[in-house]
Amino acid sequence: MIPTRVVNSSFLGGRLYSTSTRHLYRSDIAMPPIIHFVRHAQGTHNISLEHSHIPDPTITEHGIQQCHELERDFPRHSHVDLVVSSPFRRTLYTALKSFGPVFKANPKMEMLLHSDLQEVSDFPCDVGSERAALESEIRDEKVPADMSLISDGWQLKRGRHAPTREAITLRARDMRCWLKARPEKEIVVVTHGGLLHYLTEDWEENCRCTGTGWMNTEYRTYEFTDEVHDDLGGIDLQGRNVSLVETEESRTRRGKPRSPPTREEQRTLYKLGFEGWAAQGLCMNVAELEAKNKTGTA
Repeated sequence: MIPTRVVNSSFLGGRLYSTSTRHLYRSDIAMPPIIHFVRHAQGTHNISLEHSHIPDPTITEHGIQQCHELERDFPRHSHVDLVVSSPFRRTLYTALKSFGPVFKANPKMEMLLHSDLQEVSDFPCDVGSERAALESEIRDEKVPADMSLISDGWQLKRGRHAPTREAITLRARDMRCWLKARPEKEIVVVTHGGLLHYLTEDWEENCRCTGTGWMNTEYRTYEFTDEVHDDLGGIDLQGRNVSLVETEESRTRRGKPRSPPTREEQRTLYKLGFEGWAAQGLCMNVAELEAKNKTGTA
């Protein structure tokens, strides 16, 4: 399918968006937002797999330094209309400490916490805090956060938040649809390394780190296309999907070829990604790990 609008932007400093063959100026009406996806700063659980038992870990001193570096290097603070974060401590503090200029320039702005941005597994480090505890910490630490999308029991890893490939795929799809419908022009989304592959449908270099291809506080910029794809893993999306593509500027900044992998290449990368994660000894959920250990000791 040939896109009906420009899907790669080579310049984000003004309103000019381009591919290699044509240019257009972005209209102020009915254009989906540009999304800057960010993986959280180093959390205490990132130090080693032995720390995965820590519930809802916060960021380390090194993680705080990473946030300062991201704040310094991110060039689009003055253009960001909305900051959306996973409700985990490591993500909301990454958002707060990395995008201070956004909140300073907009004193009434609050980061919007969204439960669909939580990480994929149900290991303790990937389970969030109860709503009441989270609300108390946000109040005590004076974090400018909107919790209107967080319900009681959001952290229980049930239903749409279950640690299964199908549930994760569907909530990632729903998150893309929600983002595309937002009225803002540029949105920062702070979330987790595993979920980012599902969310962007981009599986390039997905084993560069443990369970992800994203470094801590790495940011990449994506925009929406007009294409509607089937799921890379064959999960039935019932014809409802929206897709993202990384901008040329973002790929060039990361030292990647300007053109991203094709959909068919992503399908292969998706398969290889799960094989790579298995080779790293990773499991989707506690039940899978227990079954694996039981089989290994039988």
